[in-house]
Amino acid sequence: MRLKIFLFTFLTILVAAMTARAAVFEPVAAPNPWPDDYGRLTGMEHWKEWGTYNVHDPSCLKVGDYYYMYSTDAILHENRREARRLGVPLGFIQTRRSRDLVNWEFVGWAFDSIPAEAVEWVRMLNNGRGAYNIWAPYIIKAGDRFRLYYSVSAFGRPTSYIGMAESDSPEGPWTQTGCVVKTDTNTPMNAIDPTVIADTDGRWWMHYGSYFGGIYCVELDPATGLTKKPGDLGHLTARRANYKVDNLEAPEILYHPDLDTYYLFGSYEPLLTTYNVRVCRSDRATGPFIDFHGREMRDTTNNYPILTAPYRFDRHDGWAGTGHCGVFSDGNGRYFMAHQGRLSPGHDMMDLHLRQVFFTPSGWPVVSPERYAGVTPRHFDTADLSGVWEIIHITDPRSDRGLEAGQVLWGEGGLKPGECAVSQTCAIYPDGYLTATGTVGNWSFDDNNQTLSLTLGDRTITDLIVHAGHDWERQADTVLFTGLDADGNTVWGKRVK
Repeated sequence: MRLKIFLFTFLTILVAAMTARAAVFEPVAAPNPWPDDYGRLTGMEHWKEWGTYNVHDPSCLKVGDYYYMYSTDAILHENRREARRLGVPLGFIQTRRSRDLVNWEFVGWAFDSIPAEAVEWVRMLNNGRGAYNIWAPYIIKAGDRFRLYYSVSAFGRPTSYIGMAESDSPEGPWTQTGCVVKTDTNTPMNAIDPTVIADTDGRWWMHYGSYFGGIYCVELDPATGLTKKPGDLGHLTARRANYKVDNLEAPEILYHPDLDTYYLFGSYEPLLTTYNVRVCRSDRATGPFIDFHGREMRDTTNNYPILTAPYRFDRHDGWAGTGHCGVFSDGNGRYFMAHQGRLSPGHDMMDLHLRQVFFTPSGWPVVSPERYAGVTPRHFDTADLSGVWEIIHITDPRSDRGLEAGQVLWGEGGLKPGECAVSQTCAIYPDGYLTATGTVGNWSFDDNNQTLSLTLGDRTITDLIVHAGHDWERQADTVLFTGLDADGNTVWGKRVK
């Protein structure tokens, strides 16, 4: 009888132990939603298949069951003669939609031509050249109507025009409303890259600008969507010290109601290579915007945090040009960032990168190390984190380069040594120890807040946000983390074994 009791007890304990072990999370093989290389789809006849391809300067808004995305009409191996033959209207704002933020349907182009007033303004000031495309659209809803802001310019010059069109539907047709702001070589700013927000008092503001003079903020009339005061160009909100070598462009503003904070994102450096995203915050839509170290964004110092930059995980060629972001909410408390990613080593293919955004306990936005693939959220336990990880430390990728209008010169499209953050292997052990690149450290996990702390040598990184996601490089669903070090640099991690 005692033997039977003993065996029963032993088997019960053994089954319980096995069940507990089976419950510990392990990376699970899962195919990628779509391939990164779209070389076979570059012909103009494939335009309906460009759902996640040829994406540049995205802006996104959820409308009903769909997310609508608008972007610059930048196309790999663009062939306008072939496009005309096929009836493909290149140059007039790409439009996409998705139900799940993973699979995107290419809807078409917002306009059928570049507004004549914009073309006339740019070419009048640029010897008849420029205004060949529409850049950097921004979408916002105003009552029952939709407003689509856009930019027309000449490359390398501040002869630029921001216009607006309206529609009853996010798919158009769009009616041109008029000019919001326009600039020339005598103005201190460049009328490009608009982002618009309605503040908590119901006032509307547009941030815009670039390499030429910095980022400016101007008040809009909520009723019209145009400037409240005709001819007003606004006030400075962001700049850098030396525009001959330091690029700044692509503002994006977001308000987080729970944190009662406005966040102004901006992109640094050349879009083909070391493009990266920074962010500052304010309690007002107009600024001043303060960075991680307490410095103003309109000062001439470089600002932090840095959220994205060129990177490479193992088993992949990596990404450059990870900038010009659109940041938006799904309406249910989740936030996302969309931006271009240029596939290495050529950096000509422009893939959509869409990452979930999280907010640290101190209120700073950080983004997932991996692109969003619809993985179901889950609660992790301490045991789930034990294993082999790849960790990337995103730091300032800037190096000495010759630039023209903030962009790389011809022939400098490749990344140089040190410009791409590369992953390092780290082993996390159940006993609270870890090893990485020959260094021993320790770790701890806050189960309630789902945050991880790592100590390596004399450096401790706290409040790393743990979440479920998809490993695109290894084609598996896994556990990830993202957060900031004490200097405002992003730290990414993913469990690979």
